[in-house]
Amino acid sequence: MTVQVLEDRESLARAVAHRISTRIAELHQTYARRPRLVLTGGSIAGEIYELLTGDSSVWREVDYYWGDERYVESSSPDRNEFQARDSFFARFDIPEERIHAMPAAGVHGSKEEAADAYAAQLPDEFDLVLLGVGPDGHVASLFPGFEQLAVLDRDVVAVDDSPKPPPERLSLTFPALNRTTALWFVVAGEDKAQAVAAALAGSPVEEVPAAGARGIEETLWLLDTEAAARIPR
Repeated sequence: MTVQVLEDRESLARAVAHRISTRIAELHQTYARRPRLVLTGGSIAGEIYELLTGDSSVWREVDYYWGDERYVESSSPDRNEFQARDSFFARFDIPEERIHAMPAAGVHGSKEEAADAYAAQLPDEFDLVLLGVGPDGHVASLFPGFEQLAVLDRDVVAVDDSPKPPPERLSLTFPALNRTTALWFVVAGEDKAQAVAAALAGSPVEEVPAAGARGIEETLWLLDTEAAARIPR
């Protein structure tokens, strides 16, 4: 596990965008298959996506997935998918067949059916998973104290009563999130500092879900100074 602290939010967004762009270009040159990238939501993610650079032909040969999604209509701006399309996909003209969005509300009979349908689309392993961390330590839509934290036999779960609106979500589980070569946390802001410190200290997953996310070969925490403020020196 590695921690890198950037001076401020802008520096963090630029550094992470450069890292992602570089990693995807490397994977594109190395692999005989398309790289598999799991996207996250949140304001810092949107800023990062706007700063991604590189050859459009490379970005068009990546398969994109999501760690979680708000279970709302497909046209809702609340969807993480909407954010990525607006700040990223449109710039690089990403083909629809490369965009593996989580189902929207109304497509399937229930959230549980939607979760199963998305699980059926997932590959055996990801190359890079991006995760934010909430002030309560949640990752994706896995919240402290929720029963979904203990799910080990499914890759995707439905979530009710999210403490953050909207209340209905879909989320990858830890078995799916951790089935990745590299997992990068991207966290900005003083309100996340306690959660970051607790996760790095190895707090129980039931209390701080971020403590349960790991990459197979690489786990990297990319923070601004405010988010890193409570990490022991």
